[in-house]
Amino acid sequence: MRRLVEARAQHLGFCGLRITRPDRLPDLPDRLSRWLEEGAHGTMDWMAERADQRASPVGLWPGLRSILVLAMSYRPEDDPLDLVARTDRGAVAAYARRRDYHEVLKGRLKELGGYLSAKGDVRVKVFCDTAPVMEKTLAEAAGLGWQGKHTVLLSREHGNWLLLGAIYTSAEFEPDAPGRGHCGSCRACLDICPTDAFPAPYRLDARRCISYLTIEHAGPIADEFRTAIGNRVFGCDDCLAVCPWNKFARTAADARLAARADLEAPALAELAELDDASFRKLFAGTPVKRTGRDRFLRNVMIAVGNSGDPRLAGSAIARLDDASPLVRGMAVWACGRLLEPDAVRALHRRHGVAETDSHVRDEWSAATALTELRLGETSPA
Repeated sequence: MRRLVEARAQHLGFCGLRITRPDRLPDLPDRLSRWLEEGAHGTMDWMAERADQRASPVGLWPGLRSILVLAMSYRPEDDPLDLVARTDRGAVAAYARRRDYHEVLKGRLKELGGYLSAKGDVRVKVFCDTAPVMEKTLAEAAGLGWQGKHTVLLSREHGNWLLLGAIYTSAEFEPDAPGRGHCGSCRACLDICPTDAFPAPYRLDARRCISYLTIEHAGPIADEFRTAIGNRVFGCDDCLAVCPWNKFARTAADARLAARADLEAPALAELAELDDASFRKLFAGTPVKRTGRDRFLRNVMIAVGNSGDPRLAGSAIARLDDASPLVRGMAVWACGRLLEPDAVRALHRRHGVAETDSHVRDEWSAATALTELRLGETSPA
């Protein structure tokens, strides 16, 4: 049966399939509990909800006997780090420049699960970020790879550009040996992180992670992280891109996961003009759409402010009257970074005096104070 399932999985575009059992995860409850107690999940409350089922697969489904963990490659053709240097462009994480992987991967998982169920007359449940399932931990336990120092699953054969899914089944399969770490003394992923989101190897503080800040975090982004975000408008690939194991990875083979050319290096000036309708149209069918226009434009305004290009100041000025205070606040910050003091003061008189949102008012206060400081530094003694 296993050979048939493996052959089917390969036909469906999966680059790896390994099997584990629920009793092969003895340390998962403690690891998850410590991470949650530290608050390292930030505002991702869904991580704490149903934590008992995350820590115990049998708690999610008592009839579970075996877990099939599958991987699909999405390695980009270009080097994501090259885009970070193009400050007039927005950097979108490689996985998000294409069709939403949840839709593609879950469809493949359902097809494989149906095949297994029909061949073996067994029950199956498929998961791809849609239930309290710890895919990375399961993948390591099944032997697909190991969680690297950046906490992402790593494979000697496929690097770390991997999308993961799981099939829970009532069938009895012989489990594979768990994955073994091969990071050695390498610190490339830790050292490149722009916000120092790794307090130690194999530990991630999501509250400092650019992917969390630009995608999951709903409110204003703290000033201490804004400059480090650079032009990353959705997610961050830095720690993935530098991993030396990627030299063995193949680019994504599934045509449904092909990257969209218009999302590989979108101009910040064009992104800044998006209203809700044009945002939905541009990002239809991609993971970016789920973040929403206002949160995305917040990120774009930060990227505009980090561009160092006064020609983009107009993009920020145009958003000073945006309906969303989240966008207005970051537009103020961008203006303070790009414009001369007199221009900032004039904009404050025009837009800031009547501002009703407390966060945006704070941004105006900070921007005018910054410009006064810059004016003092350039004035003759």
